[in-house]
Amino acid sequence: MWDVGAYLGLLASAFVAATLLPLQSEAVLSALLLAAAQPVWALLLVATVGNVLGSIVNWWLGRWIERFRDRRWFAPSAEALARAQLRYQRYGYWSLLLSWAPIIGDPLTLVAGVMREPLLRFVLIVTLAKAARYAVIAMLVLGWA
Repeated sequence: MWDVGAYLGLLASAFVAATLLPLQSEAVLSALLLAAAQPVWALLLVATVGNVLGSIVNWWLGRWIERFRDRRWFAPSAEALARAQLRYQRYGYWSLLLSWAPIIGDPLTLVAGVMREPLLRFVLIVTLAKAARYAVIAMLVLGWA
């Protein structure tokens, strides 16, 4: 019942999905839930841990990104970065509750790093948001909702 390969695959997909790379971990989680070979709680835990670790990578990148602001290859414009910082200042750390959301969630975790959000508060809020998202997915996939 404890298929290490399934857990590692889920961990990896959840980790990469939380970075700025395009990948969806929901499909992997859904397939494993439907296979019913692992306990639901274990799959939710592994997916959440992987996704939070990927968000921590984004946070860490945000802490260091401004060092490269004046480089020619730096992707975000100074204006785009300034707009993101203003939005984060306006809504504060509670905006991290949207870290689960497609399109805006991953950049939001990067901006939290730029804004020097304390890591402990960042991890607590992001973990809450991502665990809730995976729990809702599990309920929908398993017909509990």
